[in-house]
Amino acid sequence: MEELIEILKYLFLGLFQGFTEPIPISSSGHLMIVRHLMEIDLPITFEGFINFGSLIAVLIVFRKDLARLITNGLKFIQTREQTYRSEFNYILLLGIATIPAGLLGVLIESHIDSVLGNQVKIVGITLIMTGIALWIIRNLKGFKTDDEITIKDAIIVGIAQSIALIPGISRSGATIVGAMLVGFNRSAALRFSFLMYIPVSVGTMIFSLNDIAGNEAFSGQMILLLVALIGAVVASYFALIWFIDIMKSGNLKYFAFYCFIVGAVVFLLF
Repeated sequence: MEELIEILKYLFLGLFQGFTEPIPISSSGHLMIVRHLMEIDLPITFEGFINFGSLIAVLIVFRKDLARLITNGLKFIQTREQTYRSEFNYILLLGIATIPAGLLGVLIESHIDSVLGNQVKIVGITLIMTGIALWIIRNLKGFKTDDEITIKDAIIVGIAQSIALIPGISRSGATIVGAMLVGFNRSAALRFSFLMYIPVSVGTMIFSLNDIAGNEAFSGQMILLLVALIGAVVASYFALIWFIDIMKSGNLKYFAFYCFIVGAVVFLLF
């Protein structure tokens, strides 16, 4: 019976983190709140490992864009035909946008976790900040398409992604806000935000697997982690599809309201 309860607990956590990862409400912040409420002691690499489930969902949803970018990017390298240059340039811009979060993640993420990792009240403040940012861009439509993104734009969106290292700041929210503020249209902002999530997620997954491989205590938890991972894949897929529809219809204000309410409750009660 205890084993079943443990499996259900990890399934719930996988579903919960998977659902909150793609939408702009901060999965890390919500996971911290749930851990505090349920008094759960999770492995330190749990979040990084389960994020791989969200990565799988992103790969599925954006598989056509990825196939086009990879195919045409390679064709440009081989042939230098200008027909394929835009896809090659887009890949370079994704790489540039990944650098800020990658560098800061290596340099200071562990310090951030040690200082803010258990400060649930901080999550209340940062959720309110996320809500304010979403409220500011709620009516923006933008004009820039994929072909009009500049190096400066990529750097700005990359810096926005690095801010999400702070618990309670949504990664998807930060990158979409950054993209919309520099003029991306909604479709371009969505695509760039989630495609730049791929290299960051892969890097996080590699570090998590390295930690798991070097820790014998995880061997007995692999079944639980896999259950959570499967839950995260399913939840992230449907959450991402739902968020794409919300984004296209211009209803980001509802996520802003949610962040205001939850942020205020967490700040006042914890």
